[in-house]
Amino acid sequence: MLPASCRYYPTCSEYAKWQFEFNAPHKAMVASGLRILRCNQLFEGGIDYPLVYFIPDRRAILCNPNHFYGKINIQYWLIPKNKNHYFVVKDLYDTYLTLPT
Repeated sequence: MLPASCRYYPTCSEYAKWQFEFNAPHKAMVASGLRILRCNQLFEGGIDYPLVYFIPDRRAILCNPNHFYGKINIQYWLIPKNKNHYFVVKDLYDTYLTLPT
């Protein structure tokens, strides 16, 4: 009934949802709480994607190199920030990624 009032993209509720999908509950709770505290007139706002810690499983790739071939439905993109930290970005379209066969 009210217009959108969150100062950030993604919105605070979407940010919290992504945090709980990709991080441990205690880390997600702290990150979501800090984000909600920043969502006020004292902060500028803007684009603030969740940051997750992720280490790719190299054994699965080495044991079965064809594991990632074929059509897959992309829901989230992990964009590297540094060695093991990635930004989570949601795919807004029903995009299919076709990898070489």
